[in-house]
Amino acid sequence: MTRISVTVDGTAYEDDVEPRLLLVHYVRDRLGLTGTPVGCDTTNCGTCTVDLDGESVKSCTVLAVQADGSRVTTIQGLAPGGEWHPLQTAFHQQHALQCGYCTPGMIMAARDLLRENPDPTPDEVRHGLEGNLCRCTGYQNIVRAVLAAAAEMRRRGAPAPGAEEAAPTAAGRRAPV
Repeated sequence: MTRISVTVDGTAYEDDVEPRLLLVHYVRDRLGLTGTPVGCDTTNCGTCTVDLDGESVKSCTVLAVQADGSRVTTIQGLAPGGEWHPLQTAFHQQHALQCGYCTPGMIMAARDLLRENPDPTPDEVRHGLEGNLCRCTGYQNIVRAVLAAAAEMRRRGAPAPGAEEAAPTAAGRRAPV
């Protein structure tokens, strides 16, 4: 077992984990944050995308021990207090989902894209999301949703995605397992 300290969605955790435990399984199974789906376990689909220290990563490719000392934001961390992030709202309003399985990963990848480019073109959105697969929508509404969220964020003068994360307000400590 290896001891890790990680902040997930603004809450600090300390846990003993198996060195081979994937971050996606740590987040889902140990922390109970099931908004991050397990998709293919081979990096193909992107459903498990989370933010790791300011970069979107497919959490099925990161070991939990590699996240030691890091900040992780999941889809659930985008709606503190229940107020949706503009990307979540836009995906809902633009009907950018059908089954919804890919949606958390799409939103997290789009968040990273908008951090780098707050005013993307449709082609830049498609390129920015190319590592995330959707088997239902045909992507048109997803692209529209990202563009709508970007416009709303610019209209609000919202901080760049990721800047909304303040220092943790509630530090939760987990006992070693």
